[in-house]
Formats: sequence, C-alpha cells, structure tokens
Amino acid sequence: MSNLVSEPNAAALAEGTDFVFKGDTCEVRLARSAEEIQQAQALRYRVFYELGNATPPPEAKVTKRDFDQFDAICDHLLVNDISDPEAPRVVGNYRLLMADSAAAPDYFYSDKEYDLSPLLKKAARDRMRLMELGRSCTDPNYRSSSVIRLLWRGITAYALAKKADVMFGCASFQGVEPDEIADALSLLHYKHSAPAEWNVRARPELFVPMNRKPENEIDERSAFADLPPLLKGYLRLGAYIGEGAVIDREFQTVDVLIILPTANIPERYLEFFARA
Repeated sequence: MSNLVSEPNAAALAEGTDFVFKGDTCEVRLARSAEEIQQAQALRYRVFYELGNATPPPEAKVTKRDFDQFDAICDHLLVNDISDPEAPRVVGNYRLLMADSAAAPDYFYSDKEYDLSPLLKKAARDRMRLMELGRSCTDPNYRSSSVIRLLWRGITAYALAKKADVMFGCASFQGVEPDEIADALSLLHYKHSAPAEWNVRARPELFVPMNRKPENEIDERSAFADLPPLLKGYLRLGAYIGEGAVIDREFQTVDVLIILPTANIPERYLEFFARA
C-alpha cells in the first residue's frame, strides 16, 4: 500500500505555488499534508466507485481510497469547504504533474490511452514545459459554477507559477456509449481538433472515431451544452482536442485528450489570475 499515504510535494510549496484563493464558503490551494491527500483519495473513491459506475481494485475496495503510483509524485490541488474553519473538508481535487520535475517518471497517466510521442517530441524540440492534469473529482453537492471557477483559478495560477507551456490530460464523459454523445464528440472533432503539429492520437487498439455525425447535422448549441463543465472550461481557455476518443471500461467513461497551450489562454484570464 505504498501509494495509499503520500506526503505533499514539498518542492512545489517551496517554489511559491502555495497560493490560496477563497470563495464564499470554499477555498482552493495545494495539499499541505499527507492527511489532506488521504482525504482527496477518499473523495475520489466515493465519487468514482460508490457514486459512479467504476469498479474498484481490491486494495482500493479495502481502504475506501482511490490511489495509484502517481499520487506520490503529483501536486494535489484541493477545493476545501471552509464554512467550519475548525473542520475544513476536501470537496474537490485535481492532480498536477510537471513533466520535467525531479520526481516525474518517463511516462504519464494519459499514456495508457494516447500515444503522446508527437507532443513529447514537439516539447523537446521547442523546449516547452509540459504539465499533466488528471484525476479531477468534485463532490456532487459542490458542482457549481463558483467551485469550477475556483478550480480553474488554482490550475491556471499553478501553471503560471510553474511556467508551463502546455497543459494536457484526459477529460471524461459519463457512460461507455459514444453514440449517446455523438453530437458532442462530433462538435469536438470538427471545431476543436488539434492542429497537425499538436496532434495526438488515441492508441490504435483503443481508438474510437469522434466524427460520428456529419458536421451539418450537429446542433452546436445543444452539443456544447452537453459537454462536462470542466471540458467547457478547457475549450474557453483555448484547448485543442486530440484525435479519437477512448472507452475506459474501468471507470465507465468515454475519454478525450485535452491539449492546452498556455499561449492560447485569452489575455483577460491571464490578467485576472496575475492580479489574484
């Protein structure tokens, strides 16, 4: 159970990324203790396995925590309910990993679904810093626009502090039937596909075509409304979508790959976070 309990990344805290943004009853910041990471793992277990349709591995089922080898090397961005200052509670989280950090391995969580080699080659050639986002999770009672905004303030502030050039990671639709989200997948394919220089494809054995309907048959407004809130946030910041979706049977989701060059983020957002 070596990954069940992990200490927060002390280097990240020392580099000045120990920010705090507050809303009315919640705040967003990096985890500061192993106990907070455990709370995030417990939240992930409840949302993914107890409330969702994912099948827990045996060890996770015993501990009631979702964890893997990446927990020990990632920074954990937390949304805490601070309405009771004496007992703050983790109600949302994101895992953040800088590709060139000392603790980073030579592979990523997204590798299991997507061939990242074009992105890694471009980053090496252009000396770009990559940042992977993953394991996003929010308590169902806190899935409001204010909490989503707090998450994005934290993600963007972290990326700016780390001087990340590109953020990437998988975003998920609930369910494993691509045809049930045909309009949404087709919209992403036709309107938000990554340019050739950024193009990353789903692994051949997992590849699910996204152009499930002709472009002229898509109701774009309805399709955008059907996107998960965090995916909408990515697109508003200028994200691209990799080629092909993937059905994740373990988590009972349809996944797409997000590629967000920080240079694409509109200036108004950067100014807002710089002021914050």
